[in-house]
Amino acid sequence: MDYSIRTIRADEWERGREIRLAALQDAVAHLAFLDTYEVAVERPDTFWQERAEGASESGDGSVRQFVAELPDGSWAGTITLLVERPSDEVRFGDAAKVEQTHIVGVYVRPEARGTGVIDALFRAGVEWSWTLSEPAVERVRLYVHEENARAGAFYRRYGFVATGESVLVPGSETARELEYELARPAA
Repeated sequence: MDYSIRTIRADEWERGREIRLAALQDAVAHLAFLDTYEVAVERPDTFWQERAEGASESGDGSVRQFVAELPDGSWAGTITLLVERPSDEVRFGDAAKVEQTHIVGVYVRPEARGTGVIDALFRAGVEWSWTLSEPAVERVRLYVHEENARAGAFYRRYGFVATGESVLVPGSETARELEYELARPAA
C-alpha cells in the first residue's frame, strides 16, 4: 500500500471528523474508544474545527494527530498523541509521574489493515515523542481494553510492555483498561 504519514492540518477538520466517525462505527469501537458514534455525530462543527486546530502543527504542541494518506488523498488510518506532564490535569488514567506522551485514537481502516500502516503511524508518533524537550519525554504510554487482544498483541510486538497498572473503563464496574509503556531508548 502506497501512503505517506503526516500531521493533520487545521483546515482538515471535516476529514478528521469523517475518520473519527468511521472509527466509532468499527466492530471493536466499544473496546477501543471512550466515545460513541451517537455522541460524536451530534457534535457541532466548532468541536471538530478546534480538535483539528489543536492536533495540527499550528496548535499549542500538547496534542499531535498523524494520518496515513493514500495517493488519492484519502486517509487509511490515524493516531493521536497527548503530551502529559506531571503538573497537567489528568485526561484519562493515572496522573503522569514523568514527562510522557499518551497514544489515543488509533484507527486503521479495515482495507488497510495488515499493510504496515499501523507500524508507520506508531513510528511517526513515537519518533515525534522523542523529539519533545524541555523537559524530554521519558516514555510513551497507552491503554488497551483487557478484551482487545488484537491491539494488545500489536502493542507488545511494537515493544510496549504492560506496566501492571490498570483503570476501570468509564461506566463499567468490572472492565479494565491496561496500561502499556514504551521507555525512551538509552542515548
